Amino acid sequence: MVFGYSRAVTERARPIVGPDYLVAGRYRLQSKLGGGGMGAVWLATDRLLNREVAIKQVLTTAGLTDAEADEVRNRIVHEGRVAAKLSHEHAIAVYDVVLEAGEPWLVMEYLPSRSVAKALALVEGLPPVEVAQIGAQVADALAAAHAVGITHRDIKPGNILVADRGGEVGKAKLSDFGIAAGAGDLAGEQEDMITGTPAYMPPEVARGAQPTAASDVYSLGATLYTAVEGQTPYGFDEDQNVIVTRAAMAQIIPPSRSGPLTEVLLHMMEPAPQRRPTMAEARDEILAAAFGPGTGPYILGAPIRTEDGTIPAWAARNSAAGLRSPHSSPLPRPPRAVAPSAPAPQRNPAQRKPAKSGGIGLDSLGPNAGPLAIAVGLLIGLLIIIVVLVAL
Repeated sequence: MVFGYSRAVTERARPIVGPDYLVAGRYRLQSKLGGGGMGAVWLATDRLLNREVAIKQVLTTAGLTDAEADEVRNRIVHEGRVAAKLSHEHAIAVYDVVLEAGEPWLVMEYLPSRSVAKALALVEGLPPVEVAQIGAQVADALAAAHAVGITHRDIKPGNILVADRGGEVGKAKLSDFGIAAGAGDLAGEQEDMITGTPAYMPPEVARGAQPTAASDVYSLGATLYTAVEGQTPYGFDEDQNVIVTRAAMAQIIPPSRSGPLTEVLLHMMEPAPQRRPTMAEARDEILAAAFGPGTGPYILGAPIRTEDGTIPAWAARNSAAGLRSPHSSPLPRPPRAVAPSAPAPQRNPAQRKPAKSGGIGLDSLGPNAGPLAIAVGLLIGLLIIIVVLVAL
């Protein structure tokens, strides 16, 4: 009874969070940017560094005992601090993790952006050339994360942001580093829980295994599949248990719109984790398939572009026709095998019409032969008339 009373008092004492609320004595909330199952995301001002940040209130302890809640908080703080060690141009930076009102808050880079999920609400699917750029950039960030022991665990279109204004317009960045990893650690101790979003879940995770770097490769492949195909690999069903079952059995719908990315996506979504490429290999395979080998410097660090060098309309907030990118040259294209053309037929000299003796061969006069011949004929006729008149 004492424990229950203490818990109730704690919940009643929890402050109401809203605009102007000060988190950890440093971050002043401005407006809510969004929310989801993991909590609310706010635009805030860092009063110490005088910059805008995105700050996420991670609501993960509801319904847990005090001991379980403490463990979740500690793990999220730990994972957030690990994620803060990652610095990559295609990853949303984690600046800090703080505790406020007993809940973890993650302080992150603020990027005015549109997620790939929101882009897919505007268009049926994205062209393979644009999806390839998104995939290569995100894979580059994930390869760097895997190299330092960070696994994302929840890659999906809603976690891939593309800047829609400002100096980084068109650049893709992966968000929520550290958040999914922290929540996933708790799931590892509960065998009846599955970590991740079912629509992008690899078979081994759907069957209860813990996410790994190979799981991230599969989830990125499933995310890119969705971006280009306009549907998830497992199709749509309101019952998420049906999707999890399809994921566990690796029942994907064969891609039909992915063009040059088809083989790469199927390689990334191999049912057996050991048969998938590493994230660095996946990045290189995407680049080679869409643009040719050695094209990384043209794609990584650059805005997403259409084939003619403009930023896609879906990625630029105030443009219906796309914006000119600083990298405005056409995208590199992979070399294509071209069959050798047949040699031009040679005209047989014996078939050439000979010029009449004393006349002008039309073949030698070029394209103006017709008008020139008429002029010469008129001149000759005029001379004949003059001669006749003189003779009279």
